Amino acid sequence: MIFGPLKLVLRLLSTLVSVLVLYFAVTFVQIWLTGHEHSSRDAQAILVFGTTEDNGTPSPELRARLDHALHLWNTHRATWMVVTGGKQPGDLFTEAGVSASYLETRGVPAAQIVLGAGHDTWQNVATVVERLRSLHVVTVLTVTDPFHEDRAMAIASSQGLAPYPSPVKNSPTVQHSLWKYYAKETFEVGLGRVLGFGRLSSWTS
Repeated sequence: MIFGPLKLVLRLLSTLVSVLVLYFAVTFVQIWLTGHEHSSRDAQAILVFGTTEDNGTPSPELRARLDHALHLWNTHRATWMVVTGGKQPGDLFTEAGVSASYLETRGVPAAQIVLGAGHDTWQNVATVVERLRSLHVVTVLTVTDPFHEDRAMAIASSQGLAPYPSPVKNSPTVQHSLWKYYAKETFEVGLGRVLGFGRLSSWTS
């Protein structure tokens, strides 16, 4: 008799594990596909997600995002440029500030640049969304690395924006341990869809 309940528990655990594996497998495929999708639609703004800067100079990863955003700007895909990202302890410059300076020296008018902040993707969006609403901006081209595109779009959408994918094609990040980035994104997107991206941000910030 004792083996009956034990078999039931094992069967339930096996079913749960199978469901979780399937859920995260589907999530991974969605992240991969989104990271290789490039929307042809125009938008009201280009939303550049921040990443590391180097003492006032964009890192190679950040420069790749900014150069991609510049291409979108120069081909008249949007009328506003949005840059995000704060600074780490000890830094003198914010990612958004460095991004804005880089774009301005390459022809983007300062008056058309919206500066945000934030230490994660949720905060990146949260620091600019009210300003965008005041400008009646809803549609955005989300510029980030391919593995990050799905989560960036999900977070933008959850805060009331309508994102279109425009991942960076030539980011230096994709040349190093790419599987780690996709594993991290699969885990975070999977959790975020269940628990809420804003809640996850509040737990980790």
